[in-house]
Amino acid sequence: MATRKAVGLLDRSGGLTDTFWYSTKRRLLGPPLVNQDLGEQRLSNPLALGVLSPDGISSSAYGTEEILIALVPVVGLAAFTLLLPMTLVVLLVMVLVLLSYREIVMVYIRPGGSYVVARENFGPRIAQVCAVALLIDYVVTVAVQTSAGTAAVASAIPAIGPYKLEVTVGVVLLMAFGNLRGLKEAGRSFAVPTYLFAGAVILMIVVGVIRDLTGNLGQLDPATLHGAYKLGSSTEGLISGAMIFTLLRAFANGGASLTGIEAVSDAVGAFRPPEGRNARKVLMTEGAILGVLIAGISWLAFRTHATPYTAGYPTVLAQEAQIIFGGGFFGKAFFYLLQLATMLILYTGANTSFNGFPFLTSYVAGDSYLPRWLLKRGHRLVFSNAIIVLTIVSVSLIIIKDADVNSLVPLYAIGVFTAFSMAGFGMARYQSRHRTPGWRHRQAINLAAGVMTALVVAVFAVVKFTEGAWVVVVLFAILVPALIRMNREYSAENEVLETISENQAPPPPHYARRTVFVFVDGFDLATLAALRYARSLRPTSIRAVHFVIDSVRADKLREEWTRANRGVPLDFIDVSDRRLTRAAAELVEREIADPGTHVTVVLPRRSYSALLGRLLHDRTADKIAAVVSRIPRSAATIIPYDVESRVRVLQERQAAKMAAEAADLADQQARTEEAEVADRHATPNGEKPPPLPEPTARARGLLKKRDPADADGQPGEASSQTPGVTPIGSLTGQGRATVEGRIRVVEIKPVERNSVLACEISDGTGTLTALFYGRSHIPGIVCGARVRFKGAVGIKNGHPVMINPAYELIFPAV
Repeated sequence: MATRKAVGLLDRSGGLTDTFWYSTKRRLLGPPLVNQDLGEQRLSNPLALGVLSPDGISSSAYGTEEILIALVPVVGLAAFTLLLPMTLVVLLVMVLVLLSYREIVMVYIRPGGSYVVARENFGPRIAQVCAVALLIDYVVTVAVQTSAGTAAVASAIPAIGPYKLEVTVGVVLLMAFGNLRGLKEAGRSFAVPTYLFAGAVILMIVVGVIRDLTGNLGQLDPATLHGAYKLGSSTEGLISGAMIFTLLRAFANGGASLTGIEAVSDAVGAFRPPEGRNARKVLMTEGAILGVLIAGISWLAFRTHATPYTAGYPTVLAQEAQIIFGGGFFGKAFFYLLQLATMLILYTGANTSFNGFPFLTSYVAGDSYLPRWLLKRGHRLVFSNAIIVLTIVSVSLIIIKDADVNSLVPLYAIGVFTAFSMAGFGMARYQSRHRTPGWRHRQAINLAAGVMTALVVAVFAVVKFTEGAWVVVVLFAILVPALIRMNREYSAENEVLETISENQAPPPPHYARRTVFVFVDGFDLATLAALRYARSLRPTSIRAVHFVIDSVRADKLREEWTRANRGVPLDFIDVSDRRLTRAAAELVEREIADPGTHVTVVLPRRSYSALLGRLLHDRTADKIAAVVSRIPRSAATIIPYDVESRVRVLQERQAAKMAAEAADLADQQARTEEAEVADRHATPNGEKPPPLPEPTARARGLLKKRDPADADGQPGEASSQTPGVTPIGSLTGQGRATVEGRIRVVEIKPVERNSVLACEISDGTGTLTALFYGRSHIPGIVCGARVRFKGAVGIKNGHPVMINPAYELIFPAV
């Protein structure tokens, strides 16, 4: 609550205004949440089953169809006979995976699932194989689930079919928007699609089995279905190479039915205590439901000959529902209810990736294998960067594959089964290392699960290679080394930091001379801001530098600089080859040739909005800063200057000042008129009227003509007409003199065991150097200040010099 109040006070203070983009984000996503709003909800078993199971249970909606897509074009009607044994093999793999994850949820209670298992048992580097597999899985899950959901909608409303790509992309964008607002998966509303879909499909299976037993179940003729896959007529035997390859493709397609059953292991910590036991119950319940749905849908496809269509709709599940429920009022009602439930669970299953992907990336980034900006929570306390990355990649994938489920499946199961395999082998290693009671039995189960799922990965990589699996193989080959390389960079940085922290901090460096270069491209407000910052560093000397690549522009800058007379010399360096970074580096290197010199380069830069800045900036300042920062005893500072807002502020101040001066002048005139009236009515005894009041400072300002060189509030050079002041250019080196001028250079020069402060001033007619022996700093004697020196004058190397003169600070540096 205190944080909310502080934010509110800041908003009302008027000191800071929200940018256009932030205001837009606030309107779209709502007000920002504070860290105290980051709560944790414990799930009961029924709620956990509904919330964590959509991804796994919804896979049954298209698993059977994917098997038929691989078989029907090759073996024709025999596909429906082969469907049942293929389904049994898929269910066997599912049982092994469930038994393996049954052990995982009892051992690893904290979130992370397969990644944590692999990291704890094989080390973080090998675990990156699992990390890449899961990242690919989450991305493809969004694409497959939303595409399948849209196919379910098109099965009920065929008019939507031609627009399935647009609908699918729109659904993904809506999911991203909802999750950026902080959509919570733990809500009861997310459990409804799971129970609705499971109930509707089980009802369809029961009714279908009853109608089949009573001989009242219809059957389609695939040969007469327009738009369905053509029936093949292969006469190859089951043991032929071509048939084995076909069966392996069918099995690989059917493996898509098992995706998502690992979701429970990623959220064990969200269960009520005892977490492991409750997670195990939910996991086995999910597996039982998924097995019933897969077996039931495959059996009904075998009996009804529901055939997949090349367009992806109507789906096999929709055809089964139409045959079983019939065309009556209640039949159509149940048909549309089933399609609605299918759409909801598929879209909800896709939404689980928007929860799992950001958390996985945060875990991997926490281990320094992904960029650390993925650890940052956004406006609504969600990992916004990861959600945006997931949205961009999944939408791109959907567009490339035209929202076709069959085209996306080859990319799907490799990532999923790689994670299954890593989890199985990881748990087998865990059992061999800890050897708890019954460890041999559990090790055998996990080892069998690891081997079986590894074989599935190999089958997928081979039989689906030309259909898109090669993309996943290439991604593994690129991303795993990339993640390890990124960790190496972070580790090297941390090692250096630890070494520095362990050693005693070195004493701060003492430089006899500190030089500041202000790189000037043009004379504008940004340059003035950079000069002010340079003076604030209190350097020994300040030099403005312009690299000449356009002589006409350089001449114009010279005139503007001379007219403004900022008290800082401007050097022009010709860069005929236009290599500005090299010219800057050479200038700095020449300056630091003296070991006691430190150089700071100040680079002014006009700032714009983020988008406009990318268009207007060529990043020259960044390039120069990067080069300079690599030179010893040198540093670079970029000074951004928001010209638009600063001009607005200065205009407001100037308007307020002019209004105040006008009010003072009006008040002065009124007082003058009152004095004149009093004079006319003076008493005849000769009394004089009271003297007129002195004009106020602001009134005098209106009557006084200002020096153009003082437009920014800084005095100009000393005038030779000042009484008692001798122009520096007329000094001959004999006798004493009083001079005035603006300090251009301040240097500290070591002299044997002492030091001398050398101060160079200029009055427009010449320069004079004052030497203060035994001094390293005099308050007020800094570059830009205006001073008066009085003392004996000598000539050294043709220039006038004063030693330990009396000094008077006339105007301080601005």
